[in-house]
Amino acid sequence: MLITYFPIIVSLFAIAFVFFLITGINKAPVAKDKAIAITQAIQEGAISYLKRQYRTVSIVAIAIAIGLLFFMGWKMALGFLIGAFLSGLSGFIGMLVSTQTNTRVAKAAERGLSFALDLSFKGGLVTGLLVVSLGLLAVSGYYFITKDIQALVALGFGASLISVFARVGGGIYTKAADVGADLVGKVEKGIPEDDPRNPAVIADQVGDNVGDCAGMAADIFETYAVTTVATMILGALLFPRAPQFVLLPLFLGSISILTSIVGSFFVKLGKSQSIMGSMYKGLAVSVVLSALGFYPLITKMMAGQEISVDNLYFSTLVGLAVAAGMFIITEYYTSKKYSPVRSIAKASETGHATNIIRGIGLGMQSTAYPVLLIAFGTIISFQLAGIYGVALAVMAMLSISGIVVGVDAYGPITDNAGGIAEMSGMPEEVRKITDALDAVGNTTKAVTKGYAIASAGLAALVLFAAYSQQVIDLSGSLRAANFVLADPKVIAGLLIGGLLPYLFASFLMGAVGKTAGKVVEEVRRQFREIKGLMEGTAKPEYGKCVDIVTKAAIKEMLIPAIIPVAAPILVGVFLGVQALGGLLIGSIITGLFVGISMTTGGAAWDNAKKYIEEGNLGGKGSFAHQAAVTGDTVGDPYKDTAGPAINPMIKVLNIVALLIVPFLI
Repeated sequence: MLITYFPIIVSLFAIAFVFFLITGINKAPVAKDKAIAITQAIQEGAISYLKRQYRTVSIVAIAIAIGLLFFMGWKMALGFLIGAFLSGLSGFIGMLVSTQTNTRVAKAAERGLSFALDLSFKGGLVTGLLVVSLGLLAVSGYYFITKDIQALVALGFGASLISVFARVGGGIYTKAADVGADLVGKVEKGIPEDDPRNPAVIADQVGDNVGDCAGMAADIFETYAVTTVATMILGALLFPRAPQFVLLPLFLGSISILTSIVGSFFVKLGKSQSIMGSMYKGLAVSVVLSALGFYPLITKMMAGQEISVDNLYFSTLVGLAVAAGMFIITEYYTSKKYSPVRSIAKASETGHATNIIRGIGLGMQSTAYPVLLIAFGTIISFQLAGIYGVALAVMAMLSISGIVVGVDAYGPITDNAGGIAEMSGMPEEVRKITDALDAVGNTTKAVTKGYAIASAGLAALVLFAAYSQQVIDLSGSLRAANFVLADPKVIAGLLIGGLLPYLFASFLMGAVGKTAGKVVEEVRRQFREIKGLMEGTAKPEYGKCVDIVTKAAIKEMLIPAIIPVAAPILVGVFLGVQALGGLLIGSIITGLFVGISMTTGGAAWDNAKKYIEEGNLGGKGSFAHQAAVTGDTVGDPYKDTAGPAINPMIKVLNIVALLIVPFLI
């Protein structure tokens, strides 16, 4: 029946719509003169970095694919390569479009805010729709071709591996460049952000694309694909005689891709001229239409099954509610409009240390509401439809990723547009518009990171459930999946798993600090040795800083990326399935707290600085501003390197465990 291939048809339609968007973007006028050279430098730096990154990752991927071919067969090896390739492709195309859109947004700002917003959001939407359409196409297409649900685990593993490298490498790149540029430019030389005299400014602009655009795309692609696979596996294991439970997540994803496309047309400035309001309008339409679309789908597909249609439907509503709740909570903690960010700004008046203390405290505090929301969502969906209900809730939450990633990828586009406007000397009115767009971009990036971490934690819970069910299925014993605290191996696994997010984050923070130090030395050297640089009569050697962060990011990403692959294998082989189960639980718990506190705290530091720069508490150049710059600099690797990289890390741990469990029993 043709309806069986509905997910594939929807995926191909969405990909066609993406190319329609790209065609429209390319027709928009480009900023002229100096802006062209700056744009080309950003494009060349981003493409050069991603090529080197993927070349390095491809060596690891091919080695793993050969191992899978030898031990598990061609379906697993091919699935792994497909997942890895499409994960990388979604980020690469999204990044290309982002670097082509930024200069057009700067030009569009000459015509007004609404034109610049429309173009920048469309640029971000390209990445968002590519992520979900390629993810759905990969999972549904490979499943319909092979009819082997276990091969999808390897596909998810391929996506996960690329995601870790993209998040880790891109995060190190973007924040080492950003921190290095700020420490010398803002703190030592007192020159503005994106000032063309700063030798690290091009590396900083490149970093926005490889970290926030390509990195986020690979991250959400992987979460989307892995959650879909895990829900399908649970459906197959729990309801072996009802294939509807396997196919349902694919159809839910299809519905939400269509609603995301419809919702994107509602991202328009209203009478209030609220940029954030226009984003939320598009998100709200997508969520409401998804909620309306899920009911007839579930009613038709799941009629007469052992779980009632209403319970399955309400499970999906729980997932959508958790997504909406994460948006609201994260915005409260990271937006300049609310007291948490303003409290950091206020603390800056008494010094650098009080800014740091308040920021760390706020990051810790910001974990409370999201974790409680996730806890209640898990309980309610479990009461409705068991562990499959939890999986459906997560699938529904992730189904709207198309427009969510669009809102996120809008951020680096507007950030770059502002940098191009500043560096090319475009009129002040243009910079005001790009600054307004960029300020909202900081909040949207924070909100979508909160969404990504919550979905990653829930996806990991679904993967853990699939792992437990797989253990039961292979061993033939319910007791095999009882991870009780009376077992010392389970306790050991819990402790090791709880350690991993901290160890992983420490490597990334250290890598950013070390690389930023090299950037600082290079920027100082150029200011010292290039005569006329500070006066603006000489040109900086931008390529030197780009080369430093490119080499360092490639080198520093390898060890952290290996941790989540090696840890479950070592624990599983030497301590067994019980300890491995404990490791997975421990990593999910601490990973959620570390990820949320870092991303929210870092974003709050950033917006506290921007709040002061708007003229509050003394404005730019004041003592409070100096302290806020320090807080923002510390928060950079929190929110854009270590925090977001926790997402793929905890999912890789779980997907590797799911992959190796047949060898452990």
